Amino acid sequence: MIELIHLEKKYAKMTPLSDVNVTIRDGDVISIIGGSGVGKSTLLRCINMIDPPTGGQIIFNGVDITAPKYDVTQARRKMGMVFQSFNLFGHLTVIENIMLAQIDILKRTRQEAYDKGMELLRLVGLGDRGLDYPDQLSGGQKQRVAIARTLAMDPEVILFDEPTSALDPTMVGEVQSVIEKLAKMGKTMMIVTHEMSFARSVANRVFFMAEGGVYEDGTPEQIFENPQKELTKRFIRGLKILQIDVENQNYDFFSCTNRIDQYCAENMLSSLTKYRLHLAFEEMLQVILRPILEKTSIHVTIEHSDKDKSTNMVISYVGDYFDPADCEDELSYKMLCWAVGKIIHTYDESSRLNTLRFDEPTNPSNTQKEDG
Repeated sequence: MIELIHLEKKYAKMTPLSDVNVTIRDGDVISIIGGSGVGKSTLLRCINMIDPPTGGQIIFNGVDITAPKYDVTQARRKMGMVFQSFNLFGHLTVIENIMLAQIDILKRTRQEAYDKGMELLRLVGLGDRGLDYPDQLSGGQKQRVAIARTLAMDPEVILFDEPTSALDPTMVGEVQSVIEKLAKMGKTMMIVTHEMSFARSVANRVFFMAEGGVYEDGTPEQIFENPQKELTKRFIRGLKILQIDVENQNYDFFSCTNRIDQYCAENMLSSLTKYRLHLAFEEMLQVILRPILEKTSIHVTIEHSDKDKSTNMVISYVGDYFDPADCEDELSYKMLCWAVGKIIHTYDESSRLNTLRFDEPTNPSNTQKEDG
């Protein structure tokens, strides 16, 4: 149904999607999971052409919808999108919200649009609320109306972007139950969610996103019980992951440090941990590894485990073997080791990948350095 071929999305200062290659089959229900900033929502917005990709192709029912002369409104009519916010018109009743696009775009009569709307309101459990206004509804009810409005356009694919993230926890279940009902009806859906139990129960496939694409694709059982790749294993173990891609020496240093600040605040990390993360990032990217950025980009991953409360940083870059322990600024490296603890460097000759791992020390005087 949908084939993504070398899909890419670049912004001025970041590249959330670098090379996505997957096929979505008719009837697939796909949960999309991953850490903060890995491009989950961007993927949906590219597929729906709300935020067109900067490279690659999207083949929808055999047609390349990224082609220059393609009328994207044709694809959007077949792809419904449900956002975090409900986007209902406050001056219209619930049923009028559902009727509006049917009349304007599908050219249905008012009676046809009304009948379709009421049928769908009954489907989502709101058959008696058609004449209410949105401000008379709870958050969960508003989201169910938004789902009914999307279904009224008879989409072939429904894209859900964190549909429960803006809801009170008491209302999450009612929206999830509607999505589960749609899954049982055979609707093709892609769902970005941070609710892992829901992601597992509703889907027949799970995309774990990292490193600019779909890092691992498998059944819920495979992804949640037996993940094959390292980042997936870390995420499933309860790690909160932040990824930062530094493409060249002109990167926005302050934007990167602000993202680290936000990550620390969201995960309630200590001021000492925050200091160590900032120091490791600044010393490595601004001093020790800065010459590397003349030749290649550098990928930074910060991971925090809710289970054991540990926080680690991993820095990787492709190129010749380069261990920062051998850098010219020996004093800077020793001071960094004293502050952040053990630094492990490994090198994979086949992929030419250098990897540095900073493990949070239990004792700041730990300056041991291991070389892979």
